[in-house]
Amino acid sequence: MTKAAQSMYRFSANLGFLWTELPLDQAIIRAADAGFDAVECHWPYDLQASQVLQALQKTGLSMLGINARCGDRLAGEFGLAALPARVAEARRDIDEAIAYAAAINAGAVHVMAGKSDASQEAHQCYRENLAYAASHAMPHGLTILIEPINQLDVPGYHVSYVEDVVDLITSLGCANIKLMFDCYHTQIMQGDICRRLTTYLDHIGHVQIAAVPDRGEPDAGELFYPAVLAALYGAGYQGFVGAEYRPRDNIDTGLGWLAKFKQAGSS
Repeated sequence: MTKAAQSMYRFSANLGFLWTELPLDQAIIRAADAGFDAVECHWPYDLQASQVLQALQKTGLSMLGINARCGDRLAGEFGLAALPARVAEARRDIDEAIAYAAAINAGAVHVMAGKSDASQEAHQCYRENLAYAASHAMPHGLTILIEPINQLDVPGYHVSYVEDVVDLITSLGCANIKLMFDCYHTQIMQGDICRRLTTYLDHIGHVQIAAVPDRGEPDAGELFYPAVLAALYGAGYQGFVGAEYRPRDNIDTGLGWLAKFKQAGSS
């Protein structure tokens, strides 16, 4: 019997959107059963790190990344790192995220900027908090991720353009700060996804996908992901692609895209 070709495309389940009705450790097991190659999440802090680590070890999956806390979600906060009046809280949450990520052998921490007044003071605050995060993450081998988030979903978010993040990364000069390239957010704000992915490949630490505009499964909408993935991996990308989408209906019945995309990556 001929062994099936291994796909060069590797996919991570974002458990901030998938199987959210389950505790994180159980969601990790479901992701493994569904055929994902890794997992990532938003805020894992309701569960002890030891429980998450046990589930990861049981399934053999890696946790690619987690988010630092975003502030008061009920009040609409979406991060603290670019808020000058909240530096102490932001750094406390960065410390917590780095410690948690290290405890579960995660690869990265996403430091969320938050909704700012776009002032120079806010930008300088963000720079200083990112530098702080990078220096504290370095001993643990962790990457700090910056994600441009679109202004339709999160009005006032401090960073929304890929080029602004690339300029920031370049100016900071920290080897462990990378761009989290979310195709959904970038398509809404800028488009030209394939060119941006390949142009800024050296700055990219992680890629995420979802349909545009409904943020559902990545098998419909205005982005044709088979072409996007071919361009991305064809340019030499060796990482995972995060499935950060909101299921349109049943999670499991909507997963047909996963096998199809993996098959495309093995041909």
